[in-house]
Amino acid sequence: MKNKSVFIVFFTFSLLLLGSVSGPLSLMPSADALKGQGVPSSQYGSATKGIVCGDRLCSEVEPEVKKEEVKKEEVKKEEVQKEKKEQVKTEKKESEKKKLDDKTASEKARYDELSLPPRTIKTGTVTSVQDPGLGHESHQLAIILPPSEKVYRGLFTFTASEDVQLIALHGPLKEGEDKGQAIWSPDGETKYALTFVPLNAMAGTWQFAGNALAVHTMNEDPFTVSYSVAYRERTLSDTVKSETITSVQDPGQGHENHQLAIILPPRPYAYFGTLGFSASEDVQLVALHGPLQPGQGAHGQAIWTPDGKTFYALTFVDKETSMGTWQFTGNAVALHTMNETPFTVSYSVATGQ
Repeated sequence: MKNKSVFIVFFTFSLLLLGSVSGPLSLMPSADALKGQGVPSSQYGSATKGIVCGDRLCSEVEPEVKKEEVKKEEVKKEEVQKEKKEQVKTEKKESEKKKLDDKTASEKARYDELSLPPRTIKTGTVTSVQDPGLGHESHQLAIILPPSEKVYRGLFTFTASEDVQLIALHGPLKEGEDKGQAIWSPDGETKYALTFVPLNAMAGTWQFAGNALAVHTMNEDPFTVSYSVAYRERTLSDTVKSETITSVQDPGQGHENHQLAIILPPRPYAYFGTLGFSASEDVQLVALHGPLQPGQGAHGQAIWTPDGKTFYALTFVDKETSMGTWQFTGNAVALHTMNETPFTVSYSVATGQ
């Protein structure tokens, strides 16, 4: 009974306490959130760097890049990559086409060489006669191959009864083409450029190219020569020539003060042949190899370039002579001087086996 009375008293007291708290709460006025109108400030620039933006200082927050700008940048990159891929494809196609064209041209050149006229091989012994050339009346001459409108190219091996010189003729020259090079003429009207090789030996071998071949001495007494010669008599073409030309300013960078006479112009596959020449002054022999691939011209070899973009390796032979013969290979062949004034050269050249 006593416990029940205590419970009733405690329950009544709780109700009274709850009423006294809820009453003041209902009397509190409601508060509406008002939109901030900003706070005026006279601080700008570095004076505001300490202001907090979220979880970082405002000065540490990087400006956001708009999604649209990011998308444009990505599209631009994709377009650039696409253009690069297309360019690589185009360059690859052009490279493959060039290789195919070069292969076709090389195969044609090979076919032309295989279809050359048959090689003639001749052995004989002859006795010299008085040289019929004007100004050479006190000399002796043994003609091995007589003058021809075609170009002889071959190998001559001999043994003679005394020391001899070797001769190749180039021509006949057209009117006005004799401009300082050595000349041989039987009558003063028909003129040939003269390659004179002062071998001054009783025996030897000579790779030659010319419109005639002979053995010579500066003595009045006849001599005897026994020989074997293997040659082809070639019809004139782009790679078989007998002509006279005048040099031009060397188009190579760094060679602007030099002169160049191009015998065989640059081509992708190499020439192989023999050149016989007679020039109006001492010349150097030039062969080019290439064009070189990117980076190949940076290894110390001599280089020739007409434009700073296309590079060739340069073979430069200074024989200090105005006449001679040259067995060569290369992607181009020329004669050269380090002088500014032009020179004249008469020559015979033939390529192929």
